[in-house]
Amino acid sequence: MTKRIATGAVAGILFAALLWLGGWYYTALITLMAVIGFAEYVRINGQKHGRWDVLAAYAAVVCFTLSHLPAAWGMELPHMDALAWGLMFLLLLATVFSKNAVNLKDAALLFLGAVYVGFGFHYMLVTREMEHGLFWSLVTFVSIWASDSGAYFTGYLIGRTKLWPAISPNKTVEGAIGGIVLAVIAAAAFSLARPQLLGIGQAVAIGLVAAAAGQLGDLIQSAYKRLRGVKDSGKLLPGHGGILDRTDSWLIVFPLVHMLSLVG
Repeated sequence: MTKRIATGAVAGILFAALLWLGGWYYTALITLMAVIGFAEYVRINGQKHGRWDVLAAYAAVVCFTLSHLPAAWGMELPHMDALAWGLMFLLLLATVFSKNAVNLKDAALLFLGAVYVGFGFHYMLVTREMEHGLFWSLVTFVSIWASDSGAYFTGYLIGRTKLWPAISPNKTVEGAIGGIVLAVIAAAAFSLARPQLLGIGQAVAIGLVAAAAGQLGDLIQSAYKRLRGVKDSGKLLPGHGGILDRTDSWLIVFPLVHMLSLVG
């Protein structure tokens, strides 16, 4: 427990500092997290990092994650749909030129992982780069963390009804409800602090989405790890697991709040 608290404190302070700084400090952090997270995904699936189709997927994750390149480079990234199509094409070509040594299942898993990881981290960067981006990032992150805390402590104190024991035996319905309530309260607090930026209805919607989608993101990772027979996605953070273990909610919530036009 001491190791878990210490790791959480150090990682939390570093993340908060780079989030506050923004710019290429935060971009470098998020891109590094995306690459490590995808490495965990590749390892869980038992794929070899040196294969050219895997390397192409790594490159796609970086391109998906970044919102733009440094101005000094004089280059722009292709649109996300063009990048996604290009990756799909390359992975399908890999099945042809390898004479199915790289099979369709390999290609599909790499494509799914690249989109899942790359798009999720991309929207974290996009949120920070918006006008008042620090505010919108904090609203979303704090709502997710409030949901996690509310679910944990409510489940610990009064949890009785199992939510989905076949996937995550410790989660309860009471905990899920507690997470939703605390996430809505947290988002509403931002509305009270900055009503000119965030209306109360919009805040409630962000809290609901952060809690519901965040808990589904957690269940997605739990189901996937159970299928692969692993407890944690990695060992980077002692007591916490890997990057995907810590960001499973983020990867779902950030794209969703943008698609629903809840931030900005």
